[in-house]
Amino acid sequence: QIQLVESGGGSVQTGESLRLSCVVSIYAYTNYCMGWFRQAPGKDREGVAMISPDGLTGYADSVKGRFTISKDNAENRLYLQMNSLKREDTAMYYCLAANLFRCDLSLVDPSSQGNYWGQGTQVTVSS
Repeated sequence: QIQLVESGGGSVQTGESLRLSCVVSIYAYTNYCMGWFRQAPGKDREGVAMISPDGLTGYADSVKGRFTISKDNAENRLYLQMNSLKREDTAMYYCLAANLFRCDLSLVDPSSQGNYWGQGTQVTVSS
């Protein structure tokens, strides 16, 4: 069974940083595309960043240059380093494992039964 457990959310001021963490069961970590999505109240879930099993990364335009996705192979842990946070980054952030033919955010269907999600961690950015 594939399990994902996020941590690291919190409340910060604009311009500050947070690092999210997601512990992933080993099978997903080594075989699946891993990523971060977020969902703000009243909005659809949107892709933030994705990383392939061999470390290739991709980002949403809204976070390029500010967010960095990475993996720690020794701990089967996925990270999202978020710098220069803005109010519009406020959302529930979810860790994702997806079995895709290519690790690309645009290929993820959030409603697909083939995706695995963590429980979410809240990020709140205030001015």
